[in-house]
Order: sequence, then structure tokens, then C-alpha cells
Amino acid sequence: MEQIRITVPGIKKSLKTYDCKKSLSEYIWNGFDAGASSVHLDYTDNGIGGITHLTVTDNGSGINYHTLNKTFEPFFESQKDFDAKVRNKVSAVRGKNGVGRLTFFKFSSEARWHTTFGNGNGQRQRFTITVQSDTLNRYQSSELESVSSETGTSVEFLGLFEVTTFQFQNEVTPYLKREFGWFLALNKPRRFQILINGEELDYGDIVGEANDFEEKIGQEIFFVRYIRWNTSLNKEYSRFYFIGSDDRERYKEATTLNNKGDGFYHSLFVKSKYFDTVETLFFSDMPHEEDQPTLLGMERSDKVLRELRARLNHYLHTKRQPFLKASADKLIDSFEREGVFPDYRSNGWELYRHNQLEEFVRGLYQVEPRIFQKLSLEQKKTFTHMLNLIMAEGERESLLEILREIINLSPDDMAMLAEILKTSHLSGVIKTIRLIEDRYRAVKQLQSLVFTKELRADEPHHIQKMVESHYWLFGEQYHLVTAAEQKFEEALRRHTYLLYGEKSSRKIQHVDKNKEMDVFMVRQLTTGERLINNIVVELKNPSVRIGEKELNQVKTYMRVILDQPEFNAANMTWEFYLVGNEFDTTGYIEGELENAQSHGERSLVYKAKQYRIYVKTWSEVFTDFELRHKFLMEKLQLERDKIAATEESADAIVESQMLNTSTQPKTIVLAEE
Repeated sequence: MEQIRITVPGIKKSLKTYDCKKSLSEYIWNGFDAGASSVHLDYTDNGIGGITHLTVTDNGSGINYHTLNKTFEPFFESQKDFDAKVRNKVSAVRGKNGVGRLTFFKFSSEARWHTTFGNGNGQRQRFTITVQSDTLNRYQSSELESVSSETGTSVEFLGLFEVTTFQFQNEVTPYLKREFGWFLALNKPRRFQILINGEELDYGDIVGEANDFEEKIGQEIFFVRYIRWNTSLNKEYSRFYFIGSDDRERYKEATTLNNKGDGFYHSLFVKSKYFDTVETLFFSDMPHEEDQPTLLGMERSDKVLRELRARLNHYLHTKRQPFLKASADKLIDSFEREGVFPDYRSNGWELYRHNQLEEFVRGLYQVEPRIFQKLSLEQKKTFTHMLNLIMAEGERESLLEILREIINLSPDDMAMLAEILKTSHLSGVIKTIRLIEDRYRAVKQLQSLVFTKELRADEPHHIQKMVESHYWLFGEQYHLVTAAEQKFEEALRRHTYLLYGEKSSRKIQHVDKNKEMDVFMVRQLTTGERLINNIVVELKNPSVRIGEKELNQVKTYMRVILDQPEFNAANMTWEFYLVGNEFDTTGYIEGELENAQSHGERSLVYKAKQYRIYVKTWSEVFTDFELRHKFLMEKLQLERDKIAATEESADAIVESQMLNTSTQPKTIVLAEE
């Protein structure tokens, strides 16, 4: 029995990060390191989910009996020495990353290597090596026997524990795909394979995209296979693999798109006879598996190689852009689900701000995805709110300077980011601020018309005109169908034309068909299905107190609409608003509001199917506006007194709307008009 010069606790300490799946991958790497083209992983289920028999078998060159001491003996005991293996060449027991042969103690009490090798005299010999988990620093080998079988090694694991079929299917197999997918793709022309219980390991589900193409540089032809992986590879960087005409790898190097934080994992396999004469020396002692080759016989300044790299990098960038765009869309979706963005979407202006912030975050991700890596929910919220505030203040240059300080952006990336800022929210900051200021001004003017008796404003000439110009007071993104002096038949014509582009000549047969609605608006929403929202507003002169008579007038409008099939599609909703200064003294309106309290909606007096009637005072309308715009008012630091109406008459207030940017389009015009 031979003993490795290291204690068992030292070995187990050095291998503490290994588990079953990682250990098995080391045994498979041992096979490929030995020149195998096929490695079999076989296990037997005991019928209740446990595994009773487990082997890893390869058709490699086997373990040479005469150099056995070099294979099993050297091993570093201290953790410091073990960590240093990535910086120095190690002659220890190793698969791809070394030390693999002793990791079985994580799931097995004993390992046996049954190996056949060629002794150099044209003969093959076989022997067995045994190691126990409680004496990892000792190994026992059997006597040599001559055989006629092919070379190879089969590792048998005995005394299995904590290994299940479920674990193999849900942990081991996915891990092996990430570990060997790139290697199997690299050696696909050489028919390399891993088989699990006779089934070839299929890594197709981790391939996000694949493409074959050719590059011709002078007289040299390069056959390229591009693969984008939809998951990260285990310790394998995104690389170029340069392959000779015999399908054997000559050297490899990392691409320029590693560690970008974007999930764009890729491999490019480049085959050409151009690489046949290239000698390579690979270093395995570089940190973090960044194995970079030193090329002997080919300078990196070689014109063909330099041109090839340039073309391949350009190709990768063309592939990365749409990937980044799709990834950015997913990021935005996740931010929406997590409530990361400021909730500023109660009206059109806030929706505009929200969309512009989304666009900037989307563009910023495409320029530098690493910014969004490993952020907690609170960090995401803080970052997006900071961006939003800086953008709202119009500090474009300040934002660029901040980003320049915290991330290393190339001049091209910085130019792209600047262009995004230029064309997004910041380009309209001044215009948007003016819009909000004018909305406040319009509300102040309307308050003057309603509450200042000295102005002697009336409903048809002043209040009606103001609401026609600013119907956003009752909802964003609506179209004004009709205003005063339009009867129901004309309303139906315009409504049909706006929604369907059709001209209706249908006559309405109803006793109240000649009634006139003050304001009639409509909007269409597409959220999986087409929804049509309609609003009818009945305005009352400031001197008129609202009571039963006025509410019945609104109900009359509703009855006319109920009687028209064109107004009653299943995807239509109707809201009616009765608005005045105050309620009359009968208590009728208060009673209706109390009766409808069970529906849980403020100002609601009637609800049936898709119909609702609301009664509001002007004070409530103005309060709703203040609540919707409170955030903007605070951030823009508007001075209300400076916005207040200064016009001397009601007519002057109405006429001033020609210069107000918050004024909305008038009623729709039919084609023949």
C-alpha cells in the first residue's frame, strides 16, 4: 500500500467546496484529459429513488502503472497552497482543474479505478487502484495482468450515500451541460460524447442561438460556428477557439465581451488550415481560469489574424445588440413587476415621464449592463428615482458626468448615452414644464370663473368653453366627441366615425333625442382586448345648486344612450358627471351618495352594469387635479401665486386659452366637414 504525503484532514479541507455534481465532472474531465472521445456515466436506481451503483467509464489511454506515484502522490495540504494552484503549475492529482480523483469522499466511502493502459511494447495491461474515504492519503494497487481489451478507465464508487435519481436529473445533468457543452461543441467533429445511462448528454436546451458562416481573408478561408448560450458556463469564459483542419484545437483566447454583466455568453469555433502550423503553449496557472495562450510561430500582429479578430469582434457586436435590447425589455418588465419605477402614471403627463424614464433605463442598460448587476430592490428604487429627479431638473450634463465617474464608458458608449438623453425626456423638459405650468394656470382660471362672483361667469359662454379646451380634467387621452349644441344623432355620428371610421346616418327614435350633452368624450384602450371608455359631463352654472332635477337630467342622457345598440357594445363603459358649485338644501344628492356608498367609490350616486353616474362639486374636481399633480408641482417648484389668473374679465380668461399649451383639440371633424 502506497501513502500520499498529506493528512486526510488536509485533503478534505482542500476539497471542501466540492459536491457530487462537481466531483463527477472532475472524473469526466480525467477521461478527456486521458485522450478519451467517449465517457459513460452509469447509475442504477434501487426503485425508491436511491442509487446503488455508480461508475464513470472512458476510452482514454488509461493510468500508467509505472508512473502511478506521480499520479497520486503530490498534494498540497494547506488551503493557501491549494488556492495557489491557479497561479502555479501543479503536478497533483488532477482532472481539468486538478485534485478530482480524491473528491469521491463527498458521496462515496470507496473508489476503485479499473484501468487498462499500453505499456509501450505493443501490449496492454490492466490493474485496479483502491482508495478509502477515511484513508484518502493512501491508495492500494493490484498486480498487473496482460489483457487484449482496449485502453480506458472505469471508476467504480462504492458505499454511496446522499445520491438520488432526482438529484441526477435535476442537479447533476444540468450542471454537466454547463460544464461540458462548449467542450462537446468544440469537439463535435471528432464525435466526442458523454452518455448518461446510455443516453447522450444533449446540451441543446442551453443553446440560445447558433449560426455557421465563413470569412475569407486573402486566400485564407475560415469556417466559423457561433453559439450563444442562454446560461453561464461553469468557469469557462466566452472565447474564440482556433481549430486546425484536423479538427483539433490549436489555441483559444477570451473575447472582448467577457464580464459585461449582460448574460451574453458565447463561443466562436473557428476552423482553418491556416492554424495547422501554429504551435501553442497553454498556461494553466493563471488566476480564475483565464487561460491565455502564448503563440509560438505566430505574432499577434499577424495581418490575417488581426483582420480575423476584427471581423469576429464586429460579428459579436452585431449579435449582442438585439440580445441587449431584448434583455433590456426583460429588465423593464421586472422593474414594473417589482414596483421599482416611481408611480407617476395617473395622467398623460405622468405617463409621459414614466415612459421617458423607462427609455433611458433601457438605453443605459444597453450601454453598460453592469450598472444593474446585483442590486437589491431598495437599490434599484433609489437608482431609478435618482435618474428620474436628475432628468426632471434638466441636468443632462450633470447626469452624464455622474455616469462617467461611476462606470468606465468608451467614447462611443458615452456618445450613444448622450444621444439617448438628447432624444428622450430631456429634450422636452422645457416644453413639458410649460405644459404643467399651463395646466395649473388653466385650473386657476377655471377656479376664478366658478368661485369669483364678480366675474359673472355663466355656464355656456365661459365654464363650458374652458372645459371644452381642458377636458383632461376628467380623464387623460380622451377625444372630444361633441360639446354643447350637438344633439344625440350628431353625437352618434361622430362617435361611430371616431371609433370605426364609418359614417352613420341612423336616426334615433327616442323622446329625448334632441337633448344636448355639455361634454362627450371617448377613448380606446388596448389591454388584451379593445376597451372603449365614454364620459359625459353635465356642467351647471355657478349660481345653480344641484338637486334632484339636475340629476334626473343626467339620467335622461343615460336612458337615451341605453336605448341605442351602437352605444352599448360589451366592451364599452359609460361615466356620467354632474358638476356644480354646491348641492341644494333638500339633501337629495347627499342621500343618493349615501345609498351608493357600498360600491366604495367617492362621488358615485348610481351604478348598474357598465354605467356609472357621479356628482361632483368643483372643489372636488380641483382637489383631484391637485392630488394627481402634487409630485410635479413640488419637483418643479411652481409658484402658485404667479400662476394665478390675472385677467380682469371672464371673457378675457376664455380668450387667453389660445396661448395655453395645455389646451386640447376641439371636437372631431368628419371627412366631409
